[in-house]
Amino acid sequence: MGQESRGSSRRTPVQQRSRETVEVILEATAQVLVERGFEGASTNRIARRAGVSIGSLYQYFPNKEALVSALIERHLAESVALLPRELKETADLPLRAAVRLAIDFGIAAHRANPELHQVLTEQIPRLLAREAQTQWTRTLHALVHDYLERHRAEVRPRNLRIAAFLLAQAVEAATHGAVVHYPEYLVGDELADELVELALRYLEE
Repeated sequence: MGQESRGSSRRTPVQQRSRETVEVILEATAQVLVERGFEGASTNRIARRAGVSIGSLYQYFPNKEALVSALIERHLAESVALLPRELKETADLPLRAAVRLAIDFGIAAHRANPELHQVLTEQIPRLLAREAQTQWTRTLHALVHDYLERHRAEVRPRNLRIAAFLLAQAVEAATHGAVVHYPEYLVGDELADELVELALRYLEE
């Protein structure tokens, strides 16, 4: 059985106390991943950090892969929930202001917990939480496309779906690269400034 199917069979908490227990376990998972990496994180270590018995942990998560999948899904769900609210503010903004707001949002999301982000992107098997990752990507691309469609007369590209894909991927790749290889680039505004210029030179006539 592959990692994806192993990680998907977990109990969904219903009662408030159960949901709180799951949150404590997921927070402990994040801490242990940052300290030990994916290979060094074990369910026993995570249970000890969370202050729960290993039996309680296994009530909700059958293995480490399920824990990590849930952590990724929670992180992506929070980001997906914020996206429409953040990018909705760009709908009627001029091109430069809209691009700046969107890029600032993307960088801020990566700044939130760069150590955990690095572990999740560099060490975690790609099969884990693939569905949540796909939802995040499609939601982001759709929102960028919607903005470009509203401002079609102001931008150079004719195929706006490809344009939305290229813009979203370029910003994501750059910010991810900064987290992993050049975290100092996340300090200050220079990275955002350069990404704005990159996007505008691609978009403008």
